[in-house]
Amino acid sequence: MKSLLVAALACVVAVTTAAAAAADVKAPLIERQKLFGNPTRAMGRLSPDGKWLAYIAPRDGVMNIFVAPVSAPDNAKPLTAEKMRPIRGYFWAPDSQSILFVNDKGGDENFLLYGVNVTTGETKTLTPFEKTRVEVIGVSNSVKDHILIGLNNRDPKWHDVYALSLKDGALTKVLENTGGYAGFLADEGLTLRGTSRPNAAGGNDFFRITTNKVDDKPFATTGLEDALTTSPAGFTTDGKTLYWIDSRGRDKAALIAQDVASGKTTVIAENDKADIDGALTNPKTGRVEAYAVDYLKTEWTAVDPAVKGDLDFLQKRLKGDIVVSSRTYADDLWTVGADPVTAPPAVYLYDRKAKTLKLLWVSRPELSGTTLAAMHPREIKTRDGLTEVSYLTLPAGSDTKVAGVPDKPLPLVLFVHGGPWARDGYGFNSYHQWLANRGYAVLSVNYRGSTGFGKAYISAGDLQWGAKMHDDLIDAVDWAIKNGITTKDKVAIMGGSYGGYATLAGLTFTPEEFVCGVDIVGPSNLATLLKTIPAYWEPIKLQFYKRMGDPTTPEGQKLLHDRSPLFKADKIVKPLLIGQGANDPRVNQAESDQIVKAMADKHIPVTYVLFPDEGHGFARPANNIAFNAVAEAFLAKNLGGRSEPIGDAVKASTAKVPHGAEFVPGLPEAVAAK
Repeated sequence: MKSLLVAALACVVAVTTAAAAAADVKAPLIERQKLFGNPTRAMGRLSPDGKWLAYIAPRDGVMNIFVAPVSAPDNAKPLTAEKMRPIRGYFWAPDSQSILFVNDKGGDENFLLYGVNVTTGETKTLTPFEKTRVEVIGVSNSVKDHILIGLNNRDPKWHDVYALSLKDGALTKVLENTGGYAGFLADEGLTLRGTSRPNAAGGNDFFRITTNKVDDKPFATTGLEDALTTSPAGFTTDGKTLYWIDSRGRDKAALIAQDVASGKTTVIAENDKADIDGALTNPKTGRVEAYAVDYLKTEWTAVDPAVKGDLDFLQKRLKGDIVVSSRTYADDLWTVGADPVTAPPAVYLYDRKAKTLKLLWVSRPELSGTTLAAMHPREIKTRDGLTEVSYLTLPAGSDTKVAGVPDKPLPLVLFVHGGPWARDGYGFNSYHQWLANRGYAVLSVNYRGSTGFGKAYISAGDLQWGAKMHDDLIDAVDWAIKNGITTKDKVAIMGGSYGGYATLAGLTFTPEEFVCGVDIVGPSNLATLLKTIPAYWEPIKLQFYKRMGDPTTPEGQKLLHDRSPLFKADKIVKPLLIGQGANDPRVNQAESDQIVKAMADKHIPVTYVLFPDEGHGFARPANNIAFNAVAEAFLAKNLGGRSEPIGDAVKASTAKVPHGAEFVPGLPEAVAAK
């Protein structure tokens, strides 16, 4: 095996001897570009007619849409020419003649809808409006000339429903939303059949729609406890069955089939540990054929013999978790993703009749053959007896005696997910791989309030920002210390959005718990956060109040104040790094500005990196790499791992450093070079 120094030189990166010794990592350093640069290809989707394969891939360094004949997937041509903002999602028009995608400007999340003709490459802006966010409401396999979309250009709080002609882009209003509705539901004929509206309890009322008129009275309702775990999931093609993901009368959300005529419901699938996470539906009938449960890992179960053999075949032939990402209308071809975790994910073309698999691409081939780290699911008990599903990644080769337990304690990064109504899962994770490669144990925790584990677990986080939700994170750190993963003086906290808030809470509410913190777009003042949420979040505003604290009541105002790190900024005694997008519509720049000012006024060291062309997170790879370069140097200084020099990463980005460059090694020089 090559020595660490030789391996590092082979990678054209430098590692300080002291840091390398502290990390004691044998695997060669993986360049940030390989983990956070553009993938070679991503998001493979078959056209409904089975003639075309589309994907997104770099064009002049920016992710764009490409298309190729299914018979010759390497003969692809670019369809779009975005120069700045990467395209991160798209879908096929039902006639297979065009591809539709959404994009925003600079991260402002005012997403517009675009269409590009597969044959001519002509691109049209289908929703040419300012400060408007489009929602796709209905796309049908059988109705090929139009789709249904929602537009909030009349009132930013509410989306009206329009039929969008795929031939000429004409918009025809179907329903004007003057009743405060959200979440419209259409059938296969693109007839509006249902909608929902928030109610005073913090849940939702569900209404039938008949001839584009909403009923006066709801046919179903939920309270706060079921609001995030109960919703309609779509009709069968004949419109006779309505599927629900439904937690009413149970804790874990089940997959329910409801007969529309009689109202009778039948349980298709349920699990005692986790909510039903997803389903495969037949492209012709719309009937559920298989479902997924994601507890420690994702597991698929067939309910229709027609696909059981296919899933068994795929799970036997492919390593790791699998996902069926697209199916032709004839259902003869599938694209299938496979995630082996310790190798980069790959995409295959599956021929159902021939039972053959063809490798289409590996998402990051530059990582093939690289020593990547395994991810270990763990169940951690909280102090009050809850079980938090967590994921631990250790540096490759650090656990030679017992898998998942390092031979000796390591510095640890507690990497906290955002949301908070979201979850961490098992799979290839660039952040886990990056940090583990630098010599750190990495622990991600599904603290209370995380989704996927039943409504009671979500509700346990109500009004617990910075309180029991934070206790859960501390309990996970204590578990890691008790089990020899790390030591008390070698733990950092890092995360984005709520994870950024958790970082700020960690350094203010428990100032001696962490060695340092990295906050990415995290709110510092919960009251100002709630004042500045986007207008189109109006339907869920009451849920925020009930789950975080109600700013319209004195009690709620006090709670929000007490749980806001901003007002305890003077308690911070450990190094802090903050990253922020200037156009963030969810967590405004002011959230970072105000805590940086509060710390600067008290002469408390803090480093602040601002990106003028980003929003809630860093979509442009150059910007993401730049921030991670700064974070890597920051962590190496404070936690003792190894690092790749900042080099030209900051210069290649739009990063500005309004405050505190001097606290990160190499950053003043990087800023000066920029």
